[in-house]
Amino acid sequence: MTLRAEDAYVALVHHPVYDKHHRIVSTALTNLDLHDIARSVRTYNLGGYFVVHPVAAQRQLAERVLGHWRDEGAEMNDFRRQALERVRVVATLDDAVAQISRDRKPPHLVSTAARPSEQVTRCGDLALEGRLLLVFGTGHGLADEVMARCPTRLGPIQASSDYNHLSVRSAVAIMLDRLYGDRQNGAPFEGQ
Repeated sequence: MTLRAEDAYVALVHHPVYDKHHRIVSTALTNLDLHDIARSVRTYNLGGYFVVHPVAAQRQLAERVLGHWRDEGAEMNDFRRQALERVRVVATLDDAVAQISRDRKPPHLVSTAARPSEQVTRCGDLALEGRLLLVFGTGHGLADEVMARCPTRLGPIQASSDYNHLSVRSAVAIMLDRLYGDRQNGAPFEGQ
């Protein structure tokens, strides 16, 4: 079964995530995450992108940046406006699920992580019906409580080196290409 991109969404979770000492923290919003992930979501024609942050000041900052590019910034760069139109800023993952579920049943949550695990699904084996919410974490990864909410977990992005520290922006772009990229001009990815 082919996964329909317009039925898929991305959530970038800033809390609860781990820091390098495996403590639960909230990470700061970054301008690059807003812009670059929105551009990937628009490129692959997904239904939307949720920035999940519990701190009101961080959500307000995101809304200011988005407001600029949706309004006066659109005259300078309409491509950026088109991408940022798909971004929604919410306080919790539950808020994202609720927005996606307004007119249909809730999305299937799919987690991602750089940490290896025995219980993973390959991108090519992901075959779900209905809506899908791909959940990415900031910092040093999603907290176990978030991972436990996701019935499906995609395998980590791995290369032929021992370095495994891609930015979340890069990880989102790679995962979206594996799931929704054009396979007519090349063989499907056979890795993770």
